[in-house]
Amino acid sequence: MMRIGVLLVLTAIAALVAGDANAHAVAEGDKGYIQEITGVHLVPFLYLGAKHMVTGYDHILFLLGVIFFLYRMKDIGIYVSLFAIGHSSTMLMGVYFDFGINSYIIDAIIGLSVVYKALDNMGAYQRWFGFQPNTKAATLIFGFFHGFGLASKIIDYEISPDGLLPNLLAFNVGVEVGQLLALGAILIIMGYWRRTASFLKHAYTANVVMMAAGFMLAGYQIVGYFASTS
Repeated sequence: MMRIGVLLVLTAIAALVAGDANAHAVAEGDKGYIQEITGVHLVPFLYLGAKHMVTGYDHILFLLGVIFFLYRMKDIGIYVSLFAIGHSSTMLMGVYFDFGINSYIIDAIIGLSVVYKALDNMGAYQRWFGFQPNTKAATLIFGFFHGFGLASKIIDYEISPDGLLPNLLAFNVGVEVGQLLALGAILIIMGYWRRTASFLKHAYTANVVMMAAGFMLAGYQIVGYFASTS
């Protein structure tokens, strides 16, 4: 059952290693479509938003960390809502007002958000510093960074200003639909694992693996940043 518990983390790491570790990249076919169309296209942008969230392993890793020790649906709803508010607001504002952040820097921060949450789940801050950071505030703040990561990529693809706001809103709705789908899969797997005796025994190990994945993502982006500026 430990294997079931760490399956999400290992899948995300495999995707990171196999790909280019750019969690917010848009597929080439989707990139061409975004660049070519003009006007309002609600359904296609809704689909693209959902596709991005479901395949965005950094989002999935962070969501996994956020809900790892949450058992009540009320608490899960609060934290997921804070994350959604964060990434929705910065994605919409970033694209609409043409404000982006260097993709290497923002993706490195997103990788560190995974590290932060894994360490939080391991109780590191209480042991090291004797206090517990505000987990709700951290979820919202890192949500802002996740939104900027996506906004930076969309800006790079020069989306048409014709129909921009409706298309962005449809994209954001798609992101939330994809988030719910990913969250449902995570909760199903975690629900089975939590009912076994191995959950508490191996929860620490699972978070160590998740932390390592976050460091891998952050390190890749930092190296990419210096390589691009040299």
